[in-house]
Amino acid sequence: MNKLVLYLFFVTSSCNTGNLKVIADLPNSLKEASAIEKVVNSNLLWTIEDSGNKNNIYGLDVKGNIIKDIDIENSSNIDWEDLTSDEKGNLYIGDFGNNIKNRDDFTIYKVSNLDAEETHAERINFMLPKQSKPEDFEAFFLLKNDFYIFSKENKSTKLFKVPNQIGKHTAEFIAEFKLKGKNTNITSADISKNGKTIVLLNHDKIWKISNFQEDNFFNGRIEMFKLNHNSQKEGICFKTNSKVYITDEKDKSEGGNLYEFKIE
Repeated sequence: MNKLVLYLFFVTSSCNTGNLKVIADLPNSLKEASAIEKVVNSNLLWTIEDSGNKNNIYGLDVKGNIIKDIDIENSSNIDWEDLTSDEKGNLYIGDFGNNIKNRDDFTIYKVSNLDAEETHAERINFMLPKQSKPEDFEAFFLLKNDFYIFSKENKSTKLFKVPNQIGKHTAEFIAEFKLKGKNTNITSADISKNGKTIVLLNHDKIWKISNFQEDNFFNGRIEMFKLNHNSQKEGICFKTNSKVYITDEKDKSEGGNLYEFKIE
């Protein structure tokens, strides 16, 4: 009897996902899913894997099955970290991971055809301003035809702006801000379809930003939501204006899930 109680305790503890609602398991083939994005005119949720993996984008159904597997032929997965999209259904891949701070040129790939098995992407390249130190990025979103890109720093995050135009650009520095709490590395970001709410993801929390003007995001109202669950969460996107999807990477028997969370 004691062994049964101990077993049940272990199973319950290992399946605890805190405040997150598990929607689906991600396929075992996607061990390092580093983003999630909901695209207009598509019933699928889109994801990628980061450095060391294929130059592919994957379209998943809400049960976690891979429905589309698209090879981006003219791309290179140096360190793919996040996804965003526009009102026309174009998907953008942020190839701007820079863990060892040795990159000075970053790429955003624009993918227009999500129906093909193979496709080509257009490139948006950017460098940081001359006075900027090397940065590691894992999060961005698109607003009014500009990309807003957040650095992954524990002390404070730096926000840069890059135009959604094919070609080469120098990023514009917008702001630097220290988020409240311990472990404030930002691993993914999104903005609601109505443009009124921003979410920033961390391994164990979400920051919700609202009531901001223009791109003065950090002057808005900032709320922190504890997830009561710590894993390598790498992807967030809005399901509705008040609910988000979240993904985490798989680590042994933990993680590798698609979650839902209400930010109210």
